[in-house]
Amino acid sequence: MRYMLLTTYAPAAFCDSPIEEWASEDISAHIDFQRALGQELAKSGELIEAQGLTGPEAARVVCSDGRSAPVVTDGPFVESKEFLAGYWVVDVDTAERALEIAARISAAPGPEGRPMGEYVEVREIASGPPNGDGA
Repeated sequence: MRYMLLTTYAPAAFCDSPIEEWASEDISAHIDFQRALGQELAKSGELIEAQGLTGPEAARVVCSDGRSAPVVTDGPFVESKEFLAGYWVVDVDTAERALEIAARISAAPGPEGRPMGEYVEVREIASGPPNGDGA
């Protein structure tokens, strides 16, 4: 079963500053953790892909009716400081394993090595109809 693990940055008591404001050794520790986990999951055959995303200031929203030029706006601009920070796609045997990996991602080190407690949304990737034709 394939799952997408969506990481969300949301300031909290245990990590209330964006990574750009961390000490360089804390950034290095966080990135090293991400790389090591990625290598472990790749070695076990569970990792399909993992990527971090730029901040919402670089995002664009596109809307099109398919007939006229698409409308492209800056955004999204949400009321909270929470935003999608990245994702991991894993192929695992059970939902429990996906949750286990998500918990490890959530506990990635932040400032001063404290676990970040990032929110990680776990979503099974829906499969389409067999053969793509509904049969």
